[in-house]
Amino acid sequence: MTYGTPGVVVHDPMTLPADDNVNSYTFCVELKGTQWFLQKGKMIAYYGSIDFNGIGHGRLDRLVRTSFHSPLHASDWVVAEGSGKMLLADRAFDVNSYDLDQGNLTIRAGNLLAFQPSLALKQSIVPGFLTLIGTGTFVAASNGPVVFMEPPIRVDPQALVGWADCPSPCHHYDHGYMTGLMGGLRAMTGLGGASGEEHQFEFVGAGTVLLQSTETLMAEQATGAVPQQAGVPGARGGHTGPAQQPGTPRLPGQLGDLQRRFGL
Repeated sequence: MTYGTPGVVVHDPMTLPADDNVNSYTFCVELKGTQWFLQKGKMIAYYGSIDFNGIGHGRLDRLVRTSFHSPLHASDWVVAEGSGKMLLADRAFDVNSYDLDQGNLTIRAGNLLAFQPSLALKQSIVPGFLTLIGTGTFVAASNGPVVFMEPPIRVDPQALVGWADCPSPCHHYDHGYMTGLMGGLRAMTGLGGASGEEHQFEFVGAGTVLLQSTETLMAEQATGAVPQQAGVPGARGGHTGPAQQPGTPRLPGQLGDLQRRFGL
């Protein structure tokens, strides 16, 4: 087969990188009889023999007990184990890996794609964020390249990806916003929101703050959904209607989406 576009690279298991980026939007994890925690819907392809088991699978109780401590997000994650190479991506957002060395990093839940079990995942007290503690590698997506900043700093909430080894942020509101007419109306009605110029997260102390190079959050999307269209295994009766739309609440008991919707 020939390709008309110059520079096209066709990969196979031998040419794929091991635990590195294939390009800016795709990351390759190599499993050698090992395990990774993986957010549902982020694996786009794999070579080899890899199994995917949901959190709570009896055989994985010991692993979950030591590495996964966020019951509200359990329905959004699986454990990948086996041997092979696994490709991760998220809707063509920038994807990169990061290393923690006896570290403590809090990250927006939707941005975290995968992490090694040597890291322990915990539920942050800040709604919508998760915390990784320990030593190991994790893979995260961002809307644009990530930049690293040192506190003290005030950050547009929409640009915040996470923070490492520093206290949780506090809210900072511009004095003009608090005393102005628009600020009063928003406080009473809850309408209109606030821009980064009016409301920021304030970080102090030592550590690192991770920012994406845009003020547009990655859109929420139901994870693990099977497209309801003909020819897709699992689609109901070849239904050709639209797939579940981003932000649509899932069935009761799937707490990952519900806790994000209600800020629990």
